Amino acid sequence: MDRPTDSLSVTFAALADPTRRAILARLSRGEASVTELATPFEISQPAISKHLRVLERAGLIERGRQAQWRPRRLTAGPLRDVAEWVGQYRPHWEERFERLDQFLRDVQSNQENQKGTDDDRDQD
Repeated sequence: MDRPTDSLSVTFAALADPTRRAILARLSRGEASVTELATPFEISQPAISKHLRVLERAGLIERGRQAQWRPRRLTAGPLRDVAEWVGQYRPHWEERFERLDQFLRDVQSNQENQKGTDDDRDQD
């Protein structure tokens, strides 16, 4: 199987796993040790280490060094690249939401008009 070589593909591949996304969410609150990162998961230490290696290869986290402690911390660059790539589709989504909003206003207006017509018939 071919491995993706462009950084965006590597980042998306790393983000595809829910455990790795949860690790990133935890690191968004500050650096943490491997033990701290492993605590909420019912998986082995080697499995956590494998997830951390994938995140490191993608450039999403980095390993610090404080004496014997090697905390992991979030690095924002690849996530910024993802946000920029996704952002190019924002005008398309906004247009769709505007059309949906207009459709819902039309439906509401039609319902109010229909109710008014029904009320007029009841008075006859």
